[in-house]
Amino acid sequence: MGLLIAAALLWIVLHLGLAGTRLRDAVVRRMGDGPFRGLFSLLSAAALVFLVLAWAAAPTAPLWGTPLWLRWILVALMLVAFVLFVTSLSRNNPTMVGGERSMTREPRGIQRVTRHPMLWSFALWALVHMAGNGDTAALLFFGAFLVTALAGMPSIDAKLARRDPAHWQALAAATSIVPFAAIVQGRNRYVAGEVGWLVPLIGVAAWAVVLYLHPTLFGVAPL
Repeated sequence: MGLLIAAALLWIVLHLGLAGTRLRDAVVRRMGDGPFRGLFSLLSAAALVFLVLAWAAAPTAPLWGTPLWLRWILVALMLVAFVLFVTSLSRNNPTMVGGERSMTREPRGIQRVTRHPMLWSFALWALVHMAGNGDTAALLFFGAFLVTALAGMPSIDAKLARRDPAHWQALAAATSIVPFAAIVQGRNRYVAGEVGWLVPLIGVAAWAVVLYLHPTLFGVAPL
């Protein structure tokens, strides 16, 4: 269990202590943006492999059981996560490599709903699997992703604000971290045509395929 704790902490520190902080800015000034992105990708891949291997080898203890009614809710939340993830890929957003450059333009599509659709998809995925597994190792493993996804949103916002304060103020005024918050507050509006139907449909199809193959791929039947 100690190895899993170390791997989870390494993943969190790497992403929250470096990715969106002023330390990142200092490193980028020294080595350039491109080399930093390459190095960070390698470090992230290594940390991810370490985390997965540590989870696979870790002892665990059950904390709760997951009743069938809760499993249906978790499966429904995964549908939302899949749709958010696929729609986040349909246009640049802050969570993608180079995506912060797109945020200097008027937010469109899923960006009207939330500035961070990809990170919300990761957060939902992590939360669903923490609740669905209900054991100590899963809490540490998926909890590491939940922490980095949720804390990564304000971290990315702070990075964007440092890069271009004027554009950031305009963006922050028209969008929100919390989904639909800017729309409810009247600072934006949902435009269905900008999202379309094909991209969400791809998300639904991907969700259905993974749900069907989940027992074969991961050895666990969600329902």
